[in-house]
Amino acid sequence: MPELPEVEALKDFLTENLVGHEVVRVLPVAISVLKTYDPPVGAFEGSEVVAVHRHGKFLDIEGDSGLRFITHLARAGWLHWKDRLPDGPPHPGKGPLALRVALETGAGFDLTEAGTQKKLAVYIVRDPREVPGIARLGPDPLAADFDEARLAALLGDERRQLKGALRDQSLIAGVGNAYSDEILHAARMSPFKLAASLTPEEVHGLYEALRTTLSEAVERSHGLAAGRLKSEKKSGLRVHGRTGEPCPVCGDTIREVSFSDSSLQYCPTCQTGGKPLADRRMSRLLK
Repeated sequence: MPELPEVEALKDFLTENLVGHEVVRVLPVAISVLKTYDPPVGAFEGSEVVAVHRHGKFLDIEGDSGLRFITHLARAGWLHWKDRLPDGPPHPGKGPLALRVALETGAGFDLTEAGTQKKLAVYIVRDPREVPGIARLGPDPLAADFDEARLAALLGDERRQLKGALRDQSLIAGVGNAYSDEILHAARMSPFKLAASLTPEEVHGLYEALRTTLSEAVERSHGLAAGRLKSEKKSGLRVHGRTGEPCPVCGDTIREVSFSDSSLQYCPTCQTGGKPLADRRMSRLLK
């Protein structure tokens, strides 16, 4: 799933390639992708792009018409830029293509989604806050006003485990499964530690890990074309998706806890005092 660093890089890429150009066609291929119907998706056609914004994991393309084209790529979605789109309209079918956006230059992008869940979403709205997922977003962890005191306040009453708290978009915007693993590894904290139990020193360590991990990932992705962002994300991860590999910090074997629809990875030596976590939901440290 694209998370804050990748969506930030996509925002920068689209700013360079969309701003100043006219959107001449918005062609839905999978009807499931459209989450709003008034204004209709075709109302964005004829808009000149004036800016591209990011809200958490949402991309927001602003047109001079006063309308916004907003998309959330969900778990299996992606944006594919094409300097020259294929001739003729796309045909509905069983492929991954969900929607195509064409510019007056002949360039544009496709939104695709692999798998069968079909969670990729497109909204045409006048105000980003009309999108429910944006309206309930928590603060952006890379914003200038997101300081250590604010993180402490957010976690102070959280009776959830840190892994779940970091992934909650209404608490902190933009962090997902992969970067929550990376942040907790950098902070040397168990994913199952209760958020409200952190000492001031631990809050400081988590804050530094949060800002550093995300900032470094954004920096690695800066300037990359859309097609290279997935491989860059994977290559920069230390523990997430690396079950069975040695920890790059201590050399211990990276372990995994699996859930019904996701998994987390961690280093026992760095994060749990050398003890492996039981591989079941609501896990506790093995005795």
